[in-house]
Amino acid sequence: MPSVLPLGDPAPANGQLPAQVLEGVADRAFGLYVHIPFCAVRCGYCDFNTYTATELGGGASQDAYGGTAESEIAFAARALTESGLPPRRLGTVFFGGGTPTLLPAEDLAGILAAAVQAWGLEPGAEVSTEANPDSVTAESLRVLKDAGFTRVSFGMQSAVPHVLKVLDRTHRPERVPQAVQWAREAGLAVSLDLIYGTPGESMADWEESVRTALSYEPDHISAYALIIEDGTKLAAQMRRGEVPPIDDDDHAAKYKLADQLISEAGFAWYEVSNWSRGENQECRHNLAYWRGDDWWGIGPGAHSHVGGVRWWNVKHPSAYAGRLAAGDSPAAGRETLDPETRNVERVLLESRLSSGIAIGTLGSGRTAIAGLIADGLIEPASAFAGQLVLTLRGRLLADAVVRRILPD
Repeated sequence: MPSVLPLGDPAPANGQLPAQVLEGVADRAFGLYVHIPFCAVRCGYCDFNTYTATELGGGASQDAYGGTAESEIAFAARALTESGLPPRRLGTVFFGGGTPTLLPAEDLAGILAAAVQAWGLEPGAEVSTEANPDSVTAESLRVLKDAGFTRVSFGMQSAVPHVLKVLDRTHRPERVPQAVQWAREAGLAVSLDLIYGTPGESMADWEESVRTALSYEPDHISAYALIIEDGTKLAAQMRRGEVPPIDDDDHAAKYKLADQLISEAGFAWYEVSNWSRGENQECRHNLAYWRGDDWWGIGPGAHSHVGGVRWWNVKHPSAYAGRLAAGDSPAAGRETLDPETRNVERVLLESRLSSGIAIGTLGSGRTAIAGLIADGLIEPASAFAGQLVLTLRGRLLADAVVRRILPD
């Protein structure tokens, strides 16, 4: 089952935010995340707050979900206004999950329309949805494009059938190019998500997956190391010895191969696990997370952040719907980040970007720069120009770099 939410402090029923969120608001972008918590099958590695039809219970309904999400959008718009925040149009909207495209495309379009009515969109705004290759049709993708979606991110994960089977993925490999073609015909930008390090995946398997993904000519590729989370099917299989444990050296070798092949194909890395064909194809919504901008998270278990205040919604769809039906905030708890915590998170996230982090903002962490250059973890030329930018070796050891530049 999904991981446990943090406890935090009580969140006010009216959703009102403290006055501190007004400081610097003009310098922060505003985005919307919409969590669709439904999946056809729970993948063996998944720890997200998602539910299959048999797990819902409690009166929760996929059919009613669109209207419930729209209710939170109305609540959010009111809460932000009553908190004194100035009107801001959405720069990005991201539908994630779960499998957003398990809902009818018309429902997703309705949620987006409610968000546009509440806040409006910036010119050229990015509107993305995640999708499984077997959860879309040519028609559903056209509906999304006509509704204002600009981008679709397909969970390809692997091109190798036995790897997909271990991950409990439901699509066949040949479905991916069909879905990509439909998205292209609809006029949507395309991202492909890959996972490396699945038990039983050979280096040849991984190379086949990367090369196959590149052959579909996407605009963006994400490649994530498989992490085994407690409570998942794969974690139980690993404890029983049914699948081999994660091998860090295998992960490193596969990351280096992915970076080599993806770079040779004309992509550039802009975050440790993400590559794009130029800046206009970067996932701007994720960049907003990494840069500490503001976003409201819609849906059960969704997290939000505005001006150093972070909160998270109740997890179950029925509890979520019940809160909103009563006119109350669906937030289960929240926290106000102190300056030290905000700085730690800033360093942790910005250091993962190809744009790097300004060395002058590191305080005592600047004393580590010479050693990081000597160890081949950061780019010397960038460091001399005042920016800490990870080398390939540094990307593999990003957490270790962060530990060295943070104050004790």
